Formats: sequence, structure tokens, C-alpha cells
Amino acid sequence: MKLDVLSYRIRPVADPEGALVLFHGRGADENDLFPLLDLLDPERRLVGATPRAPLSLPPGGAHWYVVREIGFPDKKTFDASCELAREWLTAFAQQTGVPPEQTVLGGFSQGAVMTYALGLGQGRPRPAGLIALSGFIPTVEGFELDLSPPLPPVAIGHGTHDPVISVEWSRRAKQQLEQAGADVLYREYPLPHAIDPGYLSDLSSWLARLDLVGDIERGFANRD
Repeated sequence: MKLDVLSYRIRPVADPEGALVLFHGRGADENDLFPLLDLLDPERRLVGATPRAPLSLPPGGAHWYVVREIGFPDKKTFDASCELAREWLTAFAQQTGVPPEQTVLGGFSQGAVMTYALGLGQGRPRPAGLIALSGFIPTVEGFELDLSPPLPPVAIGHGTHDPVISVEWSRRAKQQLEQAGADVLYREYPLPHAIDPGYLSDLSSWLARLDLVGDIERGFANRD
């Protein structure tokens, strides 16, 4: 497995306790959420990464799947991107020495959709936690969630004035996950399709409380 199946940025740390991978939204790139790595993990406990979606979206952005209907990603592009992202996450774990069970996955918009898919899809290793901002749990033919316990902790945030992806999608995700037994941190804020800066401090505290106990093999995670 090679990391170059996707373009990406890495925030290396010394002696990581885990990892944090953030997936950007439609039309953005690997630089978009990179500053959030320091905001969410100011103590630099986690090696951070922001992969770029494989599909180009002019003039210079990228996306994870074709949008035909909100809530229902295009199967062909969704499946292909999920496969590449799975390969990338496997290579990321091998090269950083941080196992999936000590890795937190997160994302905004399409990135939140990918977070749900990669963190809760059938046959996927359980991550240490999930952060889903302004997204939804996808419905795609052939894609199935694994909501068997134990589920990882999940943090969800969504703007109540979101005209792109209605807050109702996150409300449904919260209900579905809590009914399955997940511990869900949930916030709504009076914003459109955006990340609430005020929620980031809550997420930082939430991340700091996650159980990331395990052995880390020293890879490039500790290189400055």
C-alpha cells in the first residue's frame, strides 16, 4: 500500500498518542482543513493528515463523489473514492505506526459523509472516534453500515440555517447512532453551511478525553 494513491498533507508530531485525519468538503482541497489540526489538537498529541479527494472540480478544487441528490451519493464515484481512501488509510497506518483503532476520522460536508462511510462501513476497523460536521450518513446501493457494538464516540455539528445539507440530516444521524448505543456529542449553531469556530474548542476538549491507549510503532509520524 502506498500513500500516494491520494495527495495529502501531514502534520508530524513527536511521540504521537494517535492520529487525526480530516476529509475536506466539495470544491476544497487538502489545505482547507489543515489549520484545524492545530486548533483541535493544540497539544500535538496526534499525527495529523488531510487527504485530497481524487475527483477534480474546476477551477482548482476536488470532491469525493458526484452529487445527484443530497443524502444519496452517486454510487460509482462514491465507491471508487471509498476504495482509494481505504487504501490510503491502510498505508497511513503502516507508515505512521498508528493503528486504525487509535485514529480519529473527521470531515466537513462531503468529508463528513466519507467519515461515516470509512468509520462505520461494513468490514472497516473501528476508529478511535468520528467527527462529522454538516454531513449525513450516506445511502448508497451496496453500502451497509456496521452499527454493532461497541461503537466509537461520535461528535456531530451542523448549522441550523444550512441551505446545502439540511440540519435534519445530522439530527437523523444522531438519533440513529444513539439508538445503536453510540456516545454522541451533538451541537447545532445558527450558521449556514459552515463550521462554527465556537464548536472547535468543544471538539478539542472532546478529543483530549478520547481513550487512545495502545502501542505506536515509530514511523514518519515523529519527524519534524
